[in-house]
Amino acid sequence: MTGSIQPTVTLAQGKVIGTRQGETAPQAIDAFLGVPYALPPVGDRRFKPAEKVPPSTKSIDATKFGAAAPGKALLAGGPKLEQSEDCLTANIFRPTGTSEKDRLPVAIYLHGGAFNRGAAATHDTGSMVAWSKAPFIGVSFGYRIGALGFLPSTLTKKEGLLNLGLRDQVDLFEWVQENIEQFGGDPGCVTLFGLSAGAHSIGHHLLNYAEKPLFHRVILESGSPTSRAVRPYNAKIHEQQFQDYLKEVGCPSDLPESKIFPFLRTLPSSVVTDAQTKVFDKYNPSLRWAFQPVIDDDLISRKPLDAWNSKVWNKVPIMTGFNSNEGTMYVDKKMSRPEQFRSFWKGLLPELSEEDLDTIDCLYPDPSTCPDSPYIETRKGLGLGPQYKRIEAAYGHYAYVAPVRQTAYFAALQGTPVYLYNWALPRTVVGRANHGDNMYYETFNSDITGLSESQKELSGALHAYVTGFITSGDPNAFRGQNGQLPEWKPYVPDNAEIMIFGEGNEELIGGSTAPAAKFVKDEWAKEETKFWWSKVPISQLA
Repeated sequence: MTGSIQPTVTLAQGKVIGTRQGETAPQAIDAFLGVPYALPPVGDRRFKPAEKVPPSTKSIDATKFGAAAPGKALLAGGPKLEQSEDCLTANIFRPTGTSEKDRLPVAIYLHGGAFNRGAAATHDTGSMVAWSKAPFIGVSFGYRIGALGFLPSTLTKKEGLLNLGLRDQVDLFEWVQENIEQFGGDPGCVTLFGLSAGAHSIGHHLLNYAEKPLFHRVILESGSPTSRAVRPYNAKIHEQQFQDYLKEVGCPSDLPESKIFPFLRTLPSSVVTDAQTKVFDKYNPSLRWAFQPVIDDDLISRKPLDAWNSKVWNKVPIMTGFNSNEGTMYVDKKMSRPEQFRSFWKGLLPELSEEDLDTIDCLYPDPSTCPDSPYIETRKGLGLGPQYKRIEAAYGHYAYVAPVRQTAYFAALQGTPVYLYNWALPRTVVGRANHGDNMYYETFNSDITGLSESQKELSGALHAYVTGFITSGDPNAFRGQNGQLPEWKPYVPDNAEIMIFGEGNEELIGGSTAPAAKFVKDEWAKEETKFWWSKVPISQLA
């Protein structure tokens, strides 16, 4: 076996990931945690493509998670982790008793966090493995985020350093191909799955055609290669953010271009990471986020829309979907005036014409002037502005819902099986079915299943469909073993149907329960979706 993992690696013997709060999982899980899949990208290796770990017979203590990549505050959930540039580690979860000859399906989880926060440990991959009705091996991992992973500019391109975080992901995929058999996994049956930035990443790998792709199925949760803006590396906004970053780290303005990255490699880690936080925060209010993947003529070799239209991409089975209220955590909850709504779009997408802005106004009727607007705010006493419901819907459609539907449409039209879902369970009064909520349900962990029988049923339904897809390529593989779940049929562009989870279940906000899932005709937000599809090209401009 290549790399640093040997049969003598210290294993967390007897650790049962799926056992918490007195609830026993049906099977124990072996957990190999914090396993390095590349050399630490520190010191002179900072701002460079990762290097493979050389072969070794050294034992590794694999009993605790590795550090999270330096970024914004970690997302809720999972153990508390320190942040360190030494973050390129993987976690492998397998059913106890698995041997090398078993060749189980493998699922690799890519964490989200806007490419500026997040960690592998946020996702309870071990619980997901422990409760699956068919065995598989789960892998989660860290990759570089923020400026350390995504610092686009003309100079970065010249130095060959674009999209380092995406390169880390490819390095992990290659590590799995080379090593997973030693853990009992099948390198010929690998599913990529991930949320938000993790799903965006998977989308880019999906479109980056390879004769022998490093994966065989994908699950994109609230993300797409056409989500939000995917611009060329030398776009004006990226060049400005690069200069802002150099200023924040104290890079001398007269330093020769050839000396800039060597200078960045000499700085204390705190200077590098504090600067990336300041630059991200500067652009965060407009949602024109810094440190994002860019068209680099390599991993993202062309505009995502061009890649879809070329019909040359990795045609593997796809599961994808969105949440009903994708925009709630991002937009201004106190937005009160219609001119603020219009101004938001002018700032986010300056290329929109006045006619485009008029169309957005019509598609999302102003609640202050239209008595029939579906965006009239009825939640009193929560400090919500009268334009909040409107901007939440519009941004959610632009950034997530329409791009997800675009993935389903293009893939299905080109003959690839696609399974489309909508997560609709409201967890809070303000957030409703918020971006990322489904992550906690797919793992079937006791924090969710212990809430009530209704929440356990919903979690069980999502877990059954997802693990069925991972282990067999068919989301329906376990539905007969999990109550009377509806059949999930592939997406058909001209007669689209969709699986909806948790619609009508308002138990967590004081209402009644409802069936866990239903499979229905997809008629939601058609005009809005078509409009945002037509505007994808302006999100790929320089």
